Amino acid sequence: VIDLRHQHHLPGMKVLQFGFDGSLDNPHLPENFESDYVVYTGTHDNDTTLAWFQSLDEQLQNLVTQKMATINHKILPMPWAMVATAFSSIAQWAIVPMQDLLGLAQGHRMNTPGTVENNWLWQFKWDWIPDELEKHILELVVSTNRRYPEKNSSIGVSHF
Repeated sequence: VIDLRHQHHLPGMKVLQFGFDGSLDNPHLPENFESDYVVYTGTHDNDTTLAWFQSLDEQLQNLVTQKMATINHKILPMPWAMVATAFSSIAQWAIVPMQDLLGLAQGHRMNTPGTVENNWLWQFKWDWIPDELEKHILELVVSTNRRYPEKNSSIGVSHF
């Protein structure tokens, strides 16, 4: 699969939630990334990053918090610590589920693999989006250089 991916110049996939099994060579830890990847905080098959974090025992929560603080050079609340880590990683692309951008906890999962009931029903409501979300995302995109440069143009909220 890896040879085929490279042969056809296809990106690989890294999921930050998978990186914390205690192994320093875990391929989902940001320091083990290569640039030809897409990094996700979590996927449609994972719980939200906040729910995932809240489900961890205190020792693992501390490990995740310390790792994110080292990468981001400051302690950020979850899930923004993981969002900022994804954006600041070497991975060429970063994708963040809407549930993580909204900071949603348990009960907002998209899909539970191996089940047939209550999947693919989640929807957000426009009034859940806080006024400052667009500005916060824009600041993160600019500070991590996660935007396509536009000739003779400055980035602004109208670009989203």
